[in-house]
Amino acid sequence: MSTSSMDKRKLTLFALTWPIFIEILLHMIMGSADTLMLSQYNDDAVAAVGVSNQVLQLVIVMFGFIATGTAIMVAQHLGAKQDGTAAEIVVVSIGVNSVFSLFLSGVLFLFAEKILVAMHLPGELMDRAVFYLQIVGLFSFVQALLMTIGASLRSYGFTKDAMYITIGINIMNIFGNYVLIFGQFGFPEMGVKGVAISTVVSRAIGLIFIFVILLKRILVPFKQLLGYAKKHTLDLLKIGVPTAGEHVSYNTSQMMITIFITSLGTVALTTKVYTQNLMMFALLFGVAIGQGTQILIGHLVGEGNHEKAYSRCLKSLRIAMIISTGISFLFYLFSNELLGIFTDNDEIIRTGSILILLTIILEPGRSFNLVVINALRAAGDVKFPVYLGILSMWGISVPVAYLLGIHFNLGLVGIWIAFILDEWLRGILMLWRWRSKVWLDMSFVRSESLDKAT
Repeated sequence: MSTSSMDKRKLTLFALTWPIFIEILLHMIMGSADTLMLSQYNDDAVAAVGVSNQVLQLVIVMFGFIATGTAIMVAQHLGAKQDGTAAEIVVVSIGVNSVFSLFLSGVLFLFAEKILVAMHLPGELMDRAVFYLQIVGLFSFVQALLMTIGASLRSYGFTKDAMYITIGINIMNIFGNYVLIFGQFGFPEMGVKGVAISTVVSRAIGLIFIFVILLKRILVPFKQLLGYAKKHTLDLLKIGVPTAGEHVSYNTSQMMITIFITSLGTVALTTKVYTQNLMMFALLFGVAIGQGTQILIGHLVGEGNHEKAYSRCLKSLRIAMIISTGISFLFYLFSNELLGIFTDNDEIIRTGSILILLTIILEPGRSFNLVVINALRAAGDVKFPVYLGILSMWGISVPVAYLLGIHFNLGLVGIWIAFILDEWLRGILMLWRWRSKVWLDMSFVRSESLDKAT
């Protein structure tokens, strides 16, 4: 299907969102599949892969900033009926992320051991962890390209394609783990090495398939890449670099708070992990709705329909808040039973239930940020969410978490209150920013048209 067929397809929030939700859910499952299957093989192997994946996750965040810029710019240009420019951006983003990801892949391969030593990895885990980080790290550029092409397809409205590819990668990865970890069907028992090989091969096959789909769906002008690379690269960086800064700030602030929780003891840390794993389902709906809304608003802003874009954000916000609150309340009703799946420790179950109750207040606040921040980015207002996010994360979330959780001995309850204050304050200010409509003059498509006029 070529880009010209876009006019015949009406994008809706539901049509965009449910495949995105399934895809994000599968990414979560794939991330835990290695750990779950390795746990049946060897506990040391689980630890080795877990530490290596912490490094890889940070790298994947870095890959994501080009994918984010791609999604926003492509959606705006498609909305403005500038299909040729949208296709150019797809090509440039693939090229830029290829170069950037190949560089980072080489760094991971060459410095894997030094990175793990710096993380104080125990010596008995080093050999396995180094092998895993070197192999998966060397081919991490494949994940970067999967993310970039997937973002492009979603902006064109082909969210199901990205979902099907993710399903296929998951199936191949799990089957490959089974065969190579435990030595099935005549293959040797490989443990961590088997997980690394399975991860790389499944992603590589997925990349081949998604690239073929890209060529069928979009008229991609690869031959003229150098002719328009510079301009589109600068625009991609204008969106991507601030977005990456926000993600890095969030991850580092969460790491700091995790250090606080670690000081409370193993039970507190375990309670946090179990509670957040359960509430991830409420979060996933908000993330999917936010991404779907970003695509819709990008199209609407590109075509100049600002009033519809304005109301679309508010409608999506209401939907996200209702769903996240409803799921949180439902989980609270069955909190004892759900936490009982993981543990029979009464203290963990009691404290976890209180945290899930607090999450009923937390999740609607988080919906503001998941939906409205994506809407602002889609409209071209990229810097404000970053500056406010960093200020709130490090000015509210981290210090209040320490003050309430550690200084006043409220423990996890105090830390959850800090999360609530951060999400609601930041979310209300984001909504104020959206209602102010300062983003009306920030569209990348509009600035391009003005340049041509002058």
